[in-house]
Amino acid sequence: MKLLIQHGTLVNENNIFDGSIIVEDSKITKIVEGNTIPNASFDEVIDASGCFVLPGLIDDHVHFREPGLTEKADIDSESRAAAAGGVTTYFDMPNTNPQTTTLEALEEKFALAAQKSHVNYSFFFGATNNNVELFSKLDPHRIPGIKLFMGSSTGNMLVDRREALDKIFATAIMPIMVHCEDTEIINRNMAEAKRLYGDDPKVTHHPEIRSVEACYQSTKLAVELAIKHNARLHIAHLTTAKELELLPPTPLCSAALQGKEHSPAITAEVTPSHLYFCDRDYNALGTRIKCNPAIKTAADRNALRQALADGRIAVVGTDHAPHLLSQKEGGCSKAASGMPMIQFSLVTMLELVDKGVLTLERLVEVMCHNPAELFQVRNRGYLREGYQADIVLVRPNTGWTVTKDVIQSKCGWSPMENHMYLWRVERTICNGHTVYCDGKVDTDYIGQPVEFFDRRNDKVECR
Repeated sequence: MKLLIQHGTLVNENNIFDGSIIVEDSKITKIVEGNTIPNASFDEVIDASGCFVLPGLIDDHVHFREPGLTEKADIDSESRAAAAGGVTTYFDMPNTNPQTTTLEALEEKFALAAQKSHVNYSFFFGATNNNVELFSKLDPHRIPGIKLFMGSSTGNMLVDRREALDKIFATAIMPIMVHCEDTEIINRNMAEAKRLYGDDPKVTHHPEIRSVEACYQSTKLAVELAIKHNARLHIAHLTTAKELELLPPTPLCSAALQGKEHSPAITAEVTPSHLYFCDRDYNALGTRIKCNPAIKTAADRNALRQALADGRIAVVGTDHAPHLLSQKEGGCSKAASGMPMIQFSLVTMLELVDKGVLTLERLVEVMCHNPAELFQVRNRGYLREGYQADIVLVRPNTGWTVTKDVIQSKCGWSPMENHMYLWRVERTICNGHTVYCDGKVDTDYIGQPVEFFDRRNDKVECR
């Protein structure tokens, strides 16, 4: 299969230019700058006129709920949502049933994805208080890292013993992605909220219960452990301005550092939800935007936006976490935490580009390049000759509204319902194959398992 994508505007490695891409089988074989059309025959020609051509997105943080929680979502449905949103690679979290905390459970997930995933995939291995001895048996070429819950959330995978935490940070040779919330502080806050407001406080109290201090104290401990053990720490879903004080000021793989070695021991992720919403939105959207850690104030949101733009935050990942709407009923105590966002992450971030929050080049950096660098993904995350042809075409100035019929996630709802976007994902190409176009996903296509370069816990190398 030989494919030509022509007349598009390419966005890649801090450059925007008109050009064409030639794909043979699953790889990019040539990138041509300018309007010159290569003199060759092609099996397919895609006219990208009026579109921006980006690398396929790498979402480092999703919960696809399979196995065991498939009433909410499964690998088939959520990888369809990924394809429709321009995401060509995802890393799934371990709080499924069974939890991905044994080698057998990890292999089961890979087997399921090999049958059902319509885009590329890998899976985090979950840390517990007593499974550190399994880390040496993990293949670092197959998985992105270790997921650690330093705060209870969906799935009851809390690791709270200091001895276990020290062992995890001392032992892991791969990045440790950490959910940081202090459970003792949360429990105290919940008890006080119930005393004041009843057994199920309104969702507007969620950011008071899962508070700034709960996030900060847990993140502070994670940073201290990473420094103590020289570990690679990746902090999931930052939500507060205060936590930004704990991050190193040097951006990951910024334009100034391209081609040079860089050693960020600590990096951080932010979600589109925490960049887009603030606590004022609880009044309109209620528990649809209830997530852990909680969406907080407009001041926190603005601080996160600034940190993403200036390089302190390295990665945007969705924390895509579907629940049935019936499971979202209630308040702080009863309603499930989490929302489906993977289908609308790119267009939401493009809206923030239009608002001047970040540039289009920076968007590609934090959603494509940096996830590839941080986790040392092999031959993905860039538009480069010899790399896998994971490509997304997006069209600006094309108004459309999110309605239930366009939602691919199995749960059937989105916090973005009735929202009008001015950008549209036109086409998603995964390994040279069009997996999404004209509102339809090719459900016959199966993605590939992601491969990773060797990782050492003291260095990330920009390629």
